[in-house]
Amino acid sequence: MKRVQLYTDGAARGNPGEAGIGILLYDENGATIDHYCEYIGTATNNVAEYRALVAGLRLAQKHQPCCVQVFMDSELLVKQMNGEYRVKNETLAEYFKTAKAMIPAFKEICFAHIPREKNSAADRLANKAIDEKIIL
Repeated sequence: MKRVQLYTDGAARGNPGEAGIGILLYDENGATIDHYCEYIGTATNNVAEYRALVAGLRLAQKHQPCCVQVFMDSELLVKQMNGEYRVKNETLAEYFKTAKAMIPAFKEICFAHIPREKNSAADRLANKAIDEKIIL
């Protein structure tokens, strides 16, 4: 049974402003399996967070884990993904639907909110993507 931890972050300089996403995937022992970052142009912070989540779930799927723990510093996204908050914004609703449609690929998945300081590695990748205009 392969378990992974997925850390995602979206950064926007301005709201909206230049934005990037950062993703880190760890195995159950804390070793880095994969990472990803991308400049996504102009976006709001919430769009950047959702784009990071969707890209992170895609990255996780490539490694075929059965169980995924997703860690994000966006309380809004975590509560929306856990069904505690409704998604009212139309743009976010599309990303939400995309993310929800990816969930059946995993036997188990959970979404947890973490403080920003616990997500600093993904944040660094998101900001690196903005600084270096990394487009993949």
